[in-house]
Parts: sequence; C-alpha cells; structure tokens
Amino acid sequence: MSGTAGPDGKRVLVAKPRGYCAGVDRAVEAVEQALEQHGAPVYVRKQIVHNKHVVETLSERGAVFVDETDEVPEGAIVVFSAHGVSPAVRDEAKARSLTTIDATCPLVTKVHQEVKRFAREDFDILLVGHAGHEEVEGTSGEAPANVQLVESAADAANVTVRDPSKVVWLSQTTLSVDETMETVHALREQVPTLQNPPSDDICYATQNRQVAVKAMAPQCDLVLVVGSPNSSNSVRLVEVALQAGAKASYLIDYAREIDEAWLDGVRTVGVTSGASVPEVLVRGVLDYLAERGWESVEEVTTAEETLTFALPRELRPSRVAR
Repeated sequence: MSGTAGPDGKRVLVAKPRGYCAGVDRAVEAVEQALEQHGAPVYVRKQIVHNKHVVETLSERGAVFVDETDEVPEGAIVVFSAHGVSPAVRDEAKARSLTTIDATCPLVTKVHQEVKRFAREDFDILLVGHAGHEEVEGTSGEAPANVQLVESAADAANVTVRDPSKVVWLSQTTLSVDETMETVHALREQVPTLQNPPSDDICYATQNRQVAVKAMAPQCDLVLVVGSPNSSNSVRLVEVALQAGAKASYLIDYAREIDEAWLDGVRTVGVTSGASVPEVLVRGVLDYLAERGWESVEEVTTAEETLTFALPRELRPSRVAR
C-alpha cells in the first residue's frame, strides 16, 4: 500500500488489525463445514455473527437462521452462534433431539466458566454489558440468581450486594475498554471490595481494533467503520474514533451507504471494520474512495494477530481407532 498523500492531500488510513477475529472466523467456518458435511438445510440459532453480509451469504448457501430453538424441526442440526447460549437453550435443544454444533467463541465460553465458578462460591456477579445482547443473555443464563447486569456507570448506584467480600465484576467481551473501566470505577465507589475478573474479559480483538482506531483517529477528518448496527464491537469503534479525535465517524454495512456529503472538505479518511466483517467489504469501501480521488492508502498497524481456534469438536474429522 502506498504511503504518500495524493497531490491534493487526499489519503486513506486503514487500521490494522481490523475485520475478522479468530472467534468469528471459526463460527463462520463452522456453518460452512456443517453445510458441506451434512448438506442443507443447517439451522442456526440467531445470527451466527452480527454481520448482514455474512448472514445473507450463508443463507444463500442453505443456512436457515431462526430466533429460537423451537423453530428448528425435531431431530435437525442446529448451530449455536458465536455469542453463546444459556443452559436453558441447550436443554431445549436436547429435548427436541437436535444435533447441536457449538460455535460459541472460546473467549465467551471463558466468561461462562467464570460465572459458573463464582456462582458455585456464591458470589454476587456484576456483569458489565448491554441488556438484550445475545452474549449477555447467554452469560447471565449460567447463574441468573447471582448475576446483576450493569449497563453504564450511572447504573452503579442501583447495585445491591449481599456480602461485600464476595463481589466480582465480569464483562461482555465486545465492549469499549474505556467505558467499561469507567463503569467499574463507579462500581468500586459503591463497593470498594469489588474483585476483578481472573483475567481480562474484553476480547483481544475488540481491544486491538480500538487501539488501532485510537492511533489513527486524531489524523482523520472522517472515520468510516464497516460493520452492522447490531454489532456491539463495530458500534463501539465509531464511539472510540470520535473520542480519540476524529472529526466525524459513521457506521456502514456497504460502500454504497456512504453519503457523498460526508466527504466534503475531507482530506484524510480513516477506514476500519468490526470483528465480524469480511475483508471484501473493506475493499469495496477502498475502491469507492479511490474512484473519488482517495487513491493513496496507508496502513496504520498497532498489533499483529496470529491466534486461531480449532473448529467445534462436532465438525473435526473423527480419529479412526487402530
């Protein structure tokens, strides 16, 4: 990628890392492999990942997306999305004799394990996250009697705990790091004995994408974030860009959603994408910008990602006994 601005000063900065994380890559491949191994239809509970293009593409290949397990015909195959499910959903699938493929992101599974562990020790668990988000519903469902959802620093005042020596905070994996810590600070003012998670809950990819945007945004007149409105980590990137100094920032699913008026008077455009966004959509945005004079493209790299996750065990080749 060229690094010098065009003669009129127009340039594009592209954040790296961006796009697919290891958990999304695994979840999308799980649906593709399920279709290959079992044939269509393969049912998927909720959106496999929060991206419109991915869901439409998999639908064309024979994936059937449903909201609840009871919409899946008895005995059929169902894939659980990357965001995870509660034990109640697993029980429902079992009762309907469904063949389940669990594409829950391993980093979400880690938070589920933390909830179960702290619930066994009868802790109050303060879960920082967004009400109604699938990940939060699945995580809370592991121990509903112990979990209190805290959406923002303002909610901290409403928290009640039984034993101040047994309180821990955990979080949804796709939040803004800064906002989460602001909420935790407010919680700690209410409950000074609040314990931290055993390890960081906000996923490495969410953090890395936010760090890359923070590095890029102060130089940008405009930051375009490719991602869907229901993608929590994509929405956070717009907020992070604005807080870090971008003059404007917008969330788009496709290049065609760019409003030409956004480009008026703009020299430096920043481009990034949420963790559930395929690179082809970013390429579309770069092509759109190049056609309008933003041909100089420079990558702003703040980390290299090498993590990969194995496919769900239900899809791995079975070992032949010797």
